[in-house]
Amino acid sequence: MGKRYFCDYCDRSFQDNLHNRKKHLNGVQHLRAKRAWYDLFRDAAAILQEEQSKKPCRKFLQTGQCDFGPNCRFSHMTEQDLEKLSAQVRADVPLGTIEDWLEKRAKRLSAAQNNRYWWLGSVFYPLGWPPVQELPPSLQPPPPGGWLLPPDLRWG
Repeated sequence: MGKRYFCDYCDRSFQDNLHNRKKHLNGVQHLRAKRAWYDLFRDAAAILQEEQSKKPCRKFLQTGQCDFGPNCRFSHMTEQDLEKLSAQVRADVPLGTIEDWLEKRAKRLSAAQNNRYWWLGSVFYPLGWPPVQELPPSLQPPPPGGWLLPPDLRWG
């Protein structure tokens, strides 16, 4: 039967050849599915800014449906939806100074490193690893001055 290509965005497969793949990747269904996937990870502030710059979609506000769907150039959000999104953006803004944030971050990092790693000089090793002397050369830390390179070494 031959190789098959599976599209993670569309959750479907088809025969893998140049024509079919080009046709699928340029298709409306694939482009919509891909956009919907990436929209899941967009920042609330970016969504709010984009929606505020659009005019409201009259058809969506009247009937609750729009023929163009998410690709419509008009906004499908009501004033209440925009207010909720605006409140979410305001809540996401951290309050405090940079020093507070750096202090919390340092505490978090030290706690995480103490739980999963042990410290050896300037290198962290996961707990449960054998002693450094028993590790293969690829996992041993570099010497304090770094690796010595022979003067006649040429790359390439």
